[in-house]
Amino acid sequence: MDNHVKNELDTIKGIVLRWKESYLGWADPEGGNDYLLEEYSEEISTHVSPLVRRFWEGKHLTQDEVHEFLEYCYSQVEDLRNLIKKVETQQQDGSMHEFLKIMGSIK
Repeated sequence: MDNHVKNELDTIKGIVLRWKESYLGWADPEGGNDYLLEEYSEEISTHVSPLVRRFWEGKHLTQDEVHEFLEYCYSQVEDLRNLIKKVETQQQDGSMHEFLKIMGSIK
């Protein structure tokens, strides 16, 4: 993979991580946050997958590289799920300090 493509993928990873941070900020400590996970996954499917597919179609990425990159992106959905669970747990425990640590852990 050439440097231009690597830089593009790094930029896309940064966007995916910023989306995750935004979705975590919308999490309701009282629960009912499944829709956030669905919307985050849909963002990746709608915006990231087609871009990566174009890199593959243009022979800039191998099929393995596409799989690895998309696996990374979708793993962020699971990471968001875990972070939201922590937010919900901290609401029950009432620890604002722990909540702030969670918010800081996504960077």
